[in-house]
Amino acid sequence: MTFEEIRKEIKAKKYKSIYFFCGEEPFFIDRLTSLLENTVLPEDQRAFDQMVMYGNDVNMSTVTDTARRFPMIAEKQVLIIREAQNIQDFDSLTPYIAHIQPATILVFAYKNKKPDKRKNIFQKLMHSPDCVYFESTKLYDNKVPEWIINYCKEQKYSITPKAAGILFESLGTDLNRIANEIDKLTLLLPPQGEIKESLVEEHTGISKDFNSFELLNAIIHKNTLKANQIVNYFEANPKNNPMVLTISTLFRYFLNLLTYHYQKRETANIQEMAKILGVHPFFMKDYTEGSRIYSAKKCAVAISLLREYDMKSKGVGNANTSAGELLRELIFKIMH
Repeated sequence: MTFEEIRKEIKAKKYKSIYFFCGEEPFFIDRLTSLLENTVLPEDQRAFDQMVMYGNDVNMSTVTDTARRFPMIAEKQVLIIREAQNIQDFDSLTPYIAHIQPATILVFAYKNKKPDKRKNIFQKLMHSPDCVYFESTKLYDNKVPEWIINYCKEQKYSITPKAAGILFESLGTDLNRIANEIDKLTLLLPPQGEIKESLVEEHTGISKDFNSFELLNAIIHKNTLKANQIVNYFEANPKNNPMVLTISTLFRYFLNLLTYHYQKRETANIQEMAKILGVHPFFMKDYTEGSRIYSAKKCAVAISLLREYDMKSKGVGNANTSAGELLRELIFKIMH
């Protein structure tokens, strides 16, 4: 089942006896766990029939013994196991799966790792009709801006594509961190308001004028002055603008631009091209404009330079040159 399908069933109060949420992206695991924690039982019954345990503190025998109890006052009891990946004797859950307690909803939050699916216990969890098995995977970088836009819609707000891009370039792929920033920003807006770049800058400390997003725009239009101003800002604020993220942004763009060059004859539709590149249609103008300035050959050269300077930034073939100087050299070579 997908995240959306599970969430829909929980909201409709169609519960299973066991929920096993696992994987490398904690955001979706946390959201589903919290949804069960806050919706199955009324608040006045949770003190009696809802319990949270932590994998570091319990073994599976303790978990299953607790799960076999009957609720005190509610129709169901909810038992949530956080950090379940730290339970050492997970195989001991097997007998419980064969003879579940129907009055218990048992939730495992198995975070930041994938279970070994070769093991019998995880096979049983995957195939048991009484269990919801969900593996939460990391989003690809190019999917995060779209996720930001959709997350805002779910909260009944909107965000400009540019503001979503700035948040992504500045915060990376940590969905919990991004969601927390968005939640803070929406508190400053009227119902159904829009998050704009100016709001992001004012309340997050992320500059709307000096970021990887604007650096890329300067490179696309060969605005040397603006590019150097941004590099100077990055050099003065290295913690907020690590070179590795800047290179990642530029690498992703030129790799997509190279794809654009080879696809544009076969894919005239902008929406379809955006889907191929994995970007929001709003950003397609960056590719149509960039393709006029950077040929496929120049894109290949830029990609090669980015790889070279990525290694230099990590100390390979570079002893003394600072990150700021390296970035300045890199941008000059790409633009010239």
